[in-house]
Amino acid sequence: MTRRPVYYQSRKRMPELPEVETIASDLDKALRGKEIASFILVDNSKILHTPAALFKKSVIGKKIKKIYRRAKMVVIDLGRQVIVIHLKMTGQLIYTSEKHIIAGGHPIVSTGVQVPNAYTRLIFSFKKGGELYFNDLRKFGWVKLLTADDFILLASKVGIEPLSKDFTLAYFRKIIARRGRAPIKAALLDQKHVAGLGNIYVDEVLFRAGVRPSRRTESLDDKEIKRIYEAIRSILRLAIEERGTTFKNFLDPAGLRGNFVPFLKVYGRGGKACKKCGRPLRKTRVAGRGTHWCEYCQH
Repeated sequence: MTRRPVYYQSRKRMPELPEVETIASDLDKALRGKEIASFILVDNSKILHTPAALFKKSVIGKKIKKIYRRAKMVVIDLGRQVIVIHLKMTGQLIYTSEKHIIAGGHPIVSTGVQVPNAYTRLIFSFKKGGELYFNDLRKFGWVKLLTADDFILLASKVGIEPLSKDFTLAYFRKIIARRGRAPIKAALLDQKHVAGLGNIYVDEVLFRAGVRPSRRTESLDDKEIKRIYEAIRSILRLAIEERGTTFKNFLDPAGLRGNFVPFLKVYGRGGKACKKCGRPLRKTRVAGRGTHWCEYCQH
């Protein structure tokens, strides 16, 4: 059967919640129930945060219970232990089998789908076929093996999932109240309170809510806070449905690429006409990040 490559994710940014959700979901469908047959640490980089011998001994022979996302991490559940993967800015996961190729993260254009390649750091092979490659151009990403209890501790250090039932309007109001004089964009990017939000989706959320990214949280009224809360949930749901945002990606004959770009209203559109009022959008820096917004539609 012809293998059908699936690619998504921007070349110059860290994957955000929708992108990590997409790759975790795709890998879960392909790898759930598969047994790890071998593990290879290709180079002695700092990507693997667990001693290689211990990691290898612990994972070989284990079956994957499920693969899911927590914040911006891909979690491979082995039962009593979990493999946790963070792609950071330049990490990439590629799963290959006779049926298809699944890839997510930073597209390394010079290598295409050829794996292993010069940037391959880790390789998992599975009983009855298939390999999972972790590639990282600049070695910013990391992989670690944790007990289930240790992972609970790690996960507790990041905020509530914004699409979970625990992310209530009341909780969100408390977050805003705690940040006081901080710009609303900084508050939304803080992973200690809300997990998975990044630069693209925060800009889009604030545009939809009609709130200027530099506004101090203490200046927001109840109606504005509610609009931001509702925009977070609606935009993330749509982005997941569209498989995230891809600005430049590999060939995708299966047609399963990140399709959220047509829905972007401000991000990456500095100087272009606002889709709401027609005036030029601005690009500035807020909370140390490039920020796109409309000075007429956002107050």
